[in-house]
Amino acid sequence: MTERTQDLSTLIARDGAGRRVWRWITAAVVLALLAAGGGWWWLARSTGTSVSYVTEPATRGALTVTVVATGTVQPTRQVEVSSELSGTLIAVEADYNDRVEAGAVLARLDDTKLRAQVTNAEGALIAARARVDQAQAALDQAQSNYEARGALDRLGTTSRLDFLGYEATYKSARAALEIARADVTLAEAALSSVRSDLEKTAIRSPVKGVVLDRTADAGKIVASSLNAPTLFVIAEDLAEMELRVDVDEADIGKVTVGNPARFTVEAYPGRGFDATITEVRYAPETTEGVVTYKAILAVDNTDLSLRPGMTATATIRVAEVADALQVPNAALRYAPPQAADDRGGGSGLLGLIMPRRPGSNGAGTASGRAVWVLRDGTPEEEAVETGQSDGKRTVILSGGLVEGDEVITDRIEAK
Repeated sequence: MTERTQDLSTLIARDGAGRRVWRWITAAVVLALLAAGGGWWWLARSTGTSVSYVTEPATRGALTVTVVATGTVQPTRQVEVSSELSGTLIAVEADYNDRVEAGAVLARLDDTKLRAQVTNAEGALIAARARVDQAQAALDQAQSNYEARGALDRLGTTSRLDFLGYEATYKSARAALEIARADVTLAEAALSSVRSDLEKTAIRSPVKGVVLDRTADAGKIVASSLNAPTLFVIAEDLAEMELRVDVDEADIGKVTVGNPARFTVEAYPGRGFDATITEVRYAPETTEGVVTYKAILAVDNTDLSLRPGMTATATIRVAEVADALQVPNAALRYAPPQAADDRGGGSGLLGLIMPRRPGSNGAGTASGRAVWVLRDGTPEEEAVETGQSDGKRTVILSGGLVEGDEVITDRIEAK
């Protein structure tokens, strides 16, 4: 290859490398111009953003504060009836839903053995009483002999030793009479005990009410123990029921005895029942980490519509404000966005090319002690003192807010 040919090849190689370098430089410049243009376009759009506010007027009127709780309807008094004796049930005389009077027989145990024991106890009492008569007769005779010998002893016509023998016989007869009388007392107690057991073979209702449940069946063997099985469950009066609800620990401080309530049950959609709190218990109940307190409400169930065990949702009225200035709770939660940072956007090349968007750098934090009022299109902050709340609206006790002021609840940005 000649020298001229080599110079030409070198020139061509250098020319290709230069073109590649210029291509990279051109691409970098184009990308930088595009990024800068996009940043300026974004800033232009941000600068042109329009802001509108969602408002509601401050109103004046009545406000009712309520607490919602769930529970079950139960009889005011419910009695579980079991047997004090062991034995076999030979008859069951009450069934589900039967109305029973106090003392009515619900079931009977086999009483054959107890009747025999009563007969034996009656015979033992008769014998004990006869022994009393016998002891009384012996005492009368011993007393007569003692008194006669005493008279002779005083006259000196009998020996002193004979008189002492009659005196001992008299005292012994008197003691025998006391023993016989004690035996009568024991026999009477034994008879009373077996008669009481005989009466208990008839299992009776302790109250007037309705039979809710029974497990007694003829032929069933009942074992009396500390954990005697329940044979019948009787509700004393279904015309007067009670609602037992679980009140959340966050609401228990609002609930007091005497608060009125209204509740519903699934069996009667659309129908409400009135109730009144009669008791708020101090003992906590914890279920899966949730703490509640039991409140008892009295319920009139004259028409017997409600049945034990029905699930109910109660709305308890805990406070009422007759006439007060009110605002929606959303107004107390609203705060304007925080002011923008004057130092500009982010750091580095991206921050230089795309500055931070003007207008805000994040949502504001509401204190709950102020509202923002839109006056002549400009938001103005008003400090307020709040009162009762029903979860949707809150009473304003004091501050510069007046009825009709448009309080801001939200902010909308349109581009």
